[in-house]
Amino acid sequence: MSKILTSYGELPENIYIIPMRGCPVFPGLFTTIEVSEPSDIKVVKNAEAGNGFGLLLLKDEDASSRALTADDFYSIGTFVRVKNRITTLYGTQSLYLETICRFRAVDMLCQGGVVSAKVEYIEEEKLSSLEEKALFGIMRKEIAMRPDASGLVNNIKFNAGSISNATRLADYLASTIVEKEKQQSFLEDLSAKSRMYRIIEVLKQDMDLQKMQHEIQVKISSKFDKRQREYFLREELKTVQDELRKLKRPDNIQELSLDDLEDLNDDVASTGDSYLDGLAARIKKCKLEPKIHAKVMEDFERMAGMESANPEYSILRTYLETVADLPWNKFSTEKYSIENARKILERDHYGIKDVKERILEFLAVRKLKGDTKGSIICLIGPPGTGKTSIGISIAKALNKKYYRFSVGGMRDEAEIKGHRRTYIGAMPGQIIKGLQVTGTKNPVFVIDEIDKMTASYQGDPASALLEVLDPEQNTSFRDHYMDLPFDVSNILFIVTANSADTIPRPLLDRMECIELNGYTSEEKLHIGKKYLVPKSREKHGLTAKDVHYPNSSLKKIAEEYAREAGVRNFEKAIDKINRKVAMEIVLNDLEAKSEEEKLKRPVEIDEAALIKYLGQPIFREDEIIRADKPGMAVGLAWTSMGGDVLAIEAQHIPGKGELKLTGHLGDVMKESANIAFSYIKSICEKYGIPLSWFEKNSIHLHVPEGATPKDGPSAGITMATAMFSLLTEKKIKRDLAMTGELSLLGKVMPIGGLKEKVLAAKRNKVKTIIIPKYNQRDLDKLDDNVKKGVTFLLASDMEEVISYAFKG
Repeated sequence: MSKILTSYGELPENIYIIPMRGCPVFPGLFTTIEVSEPSDIKVVKNAEAGNGFGLLLLKDEDASSRALTADDFYSIGTFVRVKNRITTLYGTQSLYLETICRFRAVDMLCQGGVVSAKVEYIEEEKLSSLEEKALFGIMRKEIAMRPDASGLVNNIKFNAGSISNATRLADYLASTIVEKEKQQSFLEDLSAKSRMYRIIEVLKQDMDLQKMQHEIQVKISSKFDKRQREYFLREELKTVQDELRKLKRPDNIQELSLDDLEDLNDDVASTGDSYLDGLAARIKKCKLEPKIHAKVMEDFERMAGMESANPEYSILRTYLETVADLPWNKFSTEKYSIENARKILERDHYGIKDVKERILEFLAVRKLKGDTKGSIICLIGPPGTGKTSIGISIAKALNKKYYRFSVGGMRDEAEIKGHRRTYIGAMPGQIIKGLQVTGTKNPVFVIDEIDKMTASYQGDPASALLEVLDPEQNTSFRDHYMDLPFDVSNILFIVTANSADTIPRPLLDRMECIELNGYTSEEKLHIGKKYLVPKSREKHGLTAKDVHYPNSSLKKIAEEYAREAGVRNFEKAIDKINRKVAMEIVLNDLEAKSEEEKLKRPVEIDEAALIKYLGQPIFREDEIIRADKPGMAVGLAWTSMGGDVLAIEAQHIPGKGELKLTGHLGDVMKESANIAFSYIKSICEKYGIPLSWFEKNSIHLHVPEGATPKDGPSAGITMATAMFSLLTEKKIKRDLAMTGELSLLGKVMPIGGLKEKVLAAKRNKVKTIIIPKYNQRDLDKLDDNVKKGVTFLLASDMEEVISYAFKG
């Protein structure tokens, strides 16, 4: 085997390699390794002849699980000789090695699990004696200054003290204090000077880290000691306070007077903690009733004796802050000026005179009684008729704070009555939240969409509202989170709904209902001119000089683009126009080169502009429902969205006197159709229609817009009229509509929602309406502007309806 002469003596040119995993071995030191692979043990036995072998680090520790190649190894390794070898009980070899020097693998061969390499040995860089001495001294000093007194650090200090060569000391420190992932880079650093500088830098960084860790530990220790002292002092204080309370407290705490409780509160409050003292002062200012005060202070005492890190501490803290925030005895001064209330209602709302009068009557009664307890107002009407805004106006008229929340879709009673404090994240319900927000005990609460609550496995919020809205119960309303009785009878509750049918009956009985009906085109014109147009212009950065709405255009929007009971879509249409006008103005001002080229203002919203900005009308004259063929009749219906017009169509088909119904009809409407069918069969001979007609024919009755559910009894006379028109082949009078429930004997029964139905008829250009005679009183209540342009025919039985509906 060829040899190479080096400063370390003659060394073999070709050597066997044992793969290393984890971290490399550095030269100039004695070390111990253990080998277990048969190929490695064979290399060790050959090395005992004095040839030695090389240790090369694998790039990937898991590379040994497959056949090794030269690419799996780093190129720089350490040449070693075996000084002693021991065979362990498990058959592995424990080797005590002398590490000689670094080498570079020039050419490697991996065959049959044995790795060999042709190598060149690397000579150490020579430093000047002065430079080496200086670097050696710095490394020794940095090691000696390490503050850690653990066994590992002491061992490093001891071993480093026995090394007298600076290069060897640098390699030793690289193998002990440098992170495992970075050790190969130190082995591959062939400049001794560079390695020493790098080691000194690592020592200094490690020193800074050690100091910082030591400082942190000292701080944590001092904080821990402080907490321990604070804990023991609090326990002592708690014991002293308990003894003092035992001396002052009678056998029954509920017998304490308010003055005694305040004295007891003063004793508890003197905790030395500024936050607790402030919280105790806030609770004292609430002037709670003795029983409530005693219960609250028990919770306060428990919290005062706890560590702030205790999870229950934060729960009690939140609870007590909620108690302190509530307006237990804070009232806002009410104003009962009827004239002022009238001005505010007239300013904020157009029309609805009966509603305004009813609200003024309600306020007058409250003024005479001299208290705020009593009725709850329920505003019922279609969407967009101003129910919520009326609640705001009432609050303004009474000079009260205002809080609104919606219960539409609510399924959890905890939203009303709060969660119990046993739950994580528990909080009070909407009633207590509203009192916190308003800060007074007598605000106005508007509860929207009360007809849209639903029950679920989480409870029934409608039942939870019973206690809140009942004047006999709400004097001691108990929220689950608070678990304290609170008088909410001073709150003025105003609830809104689209329909009374879906409000639970026990809840409806506790409220005083005021109905808001839809608006006529004339009313929409005034509302748009007085309220919606100025509001929309301001909203979109426009003024009266930028855009102008003639009365004819506003009326056209109401009739052809927003034919609804309320004014919500009417407002959306105006907003849409103003958005487009604003964009035109901005774009035109940017592109115009002179004043003459700028957009002419104000922009006139005429008929052409409506089509330009809103498109073609949604409701056209030719879309108005008319009974222009035999077998057709026009009926009037009431829905939660307002009044509606229904076309009833009847057609005869081959059959045996049966009635077929289509149009998504409800059970009540199906019954009305069957009653109408039976009644018409009973009178057909009187009008010259033979019964034999029904032996060969059946009637198919259809109500168009089959996807829309329809129900109710008030289409009875309309269905009967459509069947009669089919049998007699006569058309009903033009521009005629009707509403009324039909009995089996032909009586026309009363209906509800007359105003909504009349408004729907007017929107459909109906000139004559047949109504039950029993609804004369409802007709008398209608405003003249609602009845204007419509002829009302009162019918008490079906034969009167027939005489009104057909000529001759």
